[in-house]
Parts: sequence; C-alpha cells; structure tokens
Amino acid sequence: MSTTLETEARRSRGIGIEVRRLQLDLHRLELRFASVRVVDPRIIERMARSIEQGGQIVPCIAVPACPAKGLEAAESLVLVDGYRRVAALRRLGRDTVVVECWLCDLAEALLGVLARGQNRRFAVLEEALLLRQLTQGQGLSQHEVARRCGRDHSWVTRRLQLLSALPDAALAAVRNGQLSSWAAIRVIAPLARATSAHADQLLSALSSAPLSTRQLRQWFEHYQEASHAVRQRMVNDPKLFIRAAQESAEQRASRDLRDGPEGACVDDLQRINVLIRNVSRRLPKLCPLSEDLLTVATLVHTNFEILYGDIKRYASQDPQRDPRYCENSQSSRPQPEQDQSSAQAVA
Repeated sequence: MSTTLETEARRSRGIGIEVRRLQLDLHRLELRFASVRVVDPRIIERMARSIEQGGQIVPCIAVPACPAKGLEAAESLVLVDGYRRVAALRRLGRDTVVVECWLCDLAEALLGVLARGQNRRFAVLEEALLLRQLTQGQGLSQHEVARRCGRDHSWVTRRLQLLSALPDAALAAVRNGQLSSWAAIRVIAPLARATSAHADQLLSALSSAPLSTRQLRQWFEHYQEASHAVRQRMVNDPKLFIRAAQESAEQRASRDLRDGPEGACVDDLQRINVLIRNVSRRLPKLCPLSEDLLTVATLVHTNFEILYGDIKRYASQDPQRDPRYCENSQSSRPQPEQDQSSAQAVA
C-alpha cells in the first residue's frame, strides 16, 4: 500500500507535469532503467549515512506502469530517477520510499528528468543511455528529444555517437563501477575507433587488474607514442607497464639526485645534440628552405654561440674564489635577442 503525503495534485516546477507525493513500498517500484544508470558504491554509502541520520529528503521520481489506468489502479510504478536512493534504502533495510509520482507517460517523464539535469548532474554516459532509450525504446526522433528536453540537436547526436563508439563490455564496466566515465570516453572510445581488438584486450586486462584514472591516463599517453610491437605488450598487461614506468621514474629521480644540476645540464645538451642531428637529416628533403626556417636557424646559431661562450668562461673560472664573478659576468657579456637570458633563449 502507498500513503499519499500530499493529497492535492500539483505541477512539478519547471516541467509542467502533474505530480503526487507518495510513500510507497519498495517492492512496488519497477527498476526498468537500472541498466542505464552508473553504479557508484561510494555515493550510495554516503547517501545511506545521510538517510540514516536525517531521513530521505529528496524523493525518487516514478510514473505509473500503465498510465491509462490511473494512479489509484496502478499495481507498480516505473522508477525514472532515484536508483542510488533506492540502493541506499535497501542497504539500510528500509521497506518504503518517498516517491514523486509524475502523472504522464514514460517518454515525457524521461524528457523531464533530462530537462532538470542542471539540478542533478548525470554522468555523460547516463545521459547517452537515457537518450538511446528515448530514441530507440520510445521511438522519438533526435530533433524531438532535443526540443523537448531543451537541448541542441548536436548535443543529442554527440551523446548517441559516443555510445556507438563504445564496446558493450565498456558500457557494462562503467555501469558496474569498474571503469570511470572519463576512462570510457577518453581512452576506450578513441582506442575502439582506431583498433577495436586493442580496446577489447585492454578491457579484459582491466577487469582482472584495474588501474586508477591517473594511471590509465599515463598508460594512454605512452600508448599513443609507442610502436606497434610495444602497444601490443601494453594492452596485454597494462599493470606491468605501469609498474615498469614507476620503476623508471624512480631510477630517473635517483639519478637526478645523484648527478645534481650538472647532470641535468649534460642531459639537456645531449638532447639538443640529438635534435640538431635530426634537423640536419631532414634538410635535403626541405629544399628550398623557407624563410621561417632560416630565421629560426639564425636565432639558434646566435644563442648557441652565447651558450658556448658562457660554458668556456665558467670552465676557466672558479666562482668560489671570486664570488663577484657570477654577478659581473652576467652584466658584462653580450645579451641575446629579445632581452632574454641565455638559458631562456636556448630553450
């Protein structure tokens, strides 16, 4: 049985739908859209603590399963919004839920929930899944959905295209809380568009050895720069790559600590030398050379001469014997172009 908390019907603010506020037995809710909502155990736990302390403040939103029969004759209500609140109530062992029953059809209720998305932010994938339910499940056109939820048609199109790029396994992982929406959108989706086999292998590996969002971002940055052979090893065992990258970072930090700023300068000069050789190898294919290239080459030549002069002067002096040398040498040597220090100019 349900108890009417507000006996008079009213209009839901901002969407023009007649509603009634009820206290309903949980078993009378039909969780038809559980598969389009993202599970987040941490949020559900926080909601459970809040409800335990202060009761359910925000009602769930539902519609009669058979609107034509009316609310009084409805045996069940379809839950449209409030899946996390229901999960929190069940975790607390509660039997009832406060529901705002919208007296409208299912499509209008889904559109109303999307229209109120500014008050309750949905994950991007949740929006996309709701839009797919409206276009495929309820038979609405994309233009009609956009108009009725107050969005541009391009917004609807982008959300639906995102779903088409994601493997079903990725959607399931996001809904189950095993994969973040960011990882699905920023890593899995582009990877699936480029190499679907690698996306499938990565998802399979993450299911048994998950990575944090930060680690997955690091993994994808390296993947984009890696050769095909290295990429294959990375998707087979992403966790192994992360461990190797961490060990390499620790070794670099130890080397930097051991070698100090002198070692860092040597490394920088070696990188400069490699860059110069790379440019030199490409020059025959660039003839005739552009004016921009010649201008930059002249600037590099000037700055390198200044740098080399600095190195020779510092090599012939002992700053500990003459502490005024550093200050005097800075004011007496030629200045590079654009009022930059020599180090800035070389960089």
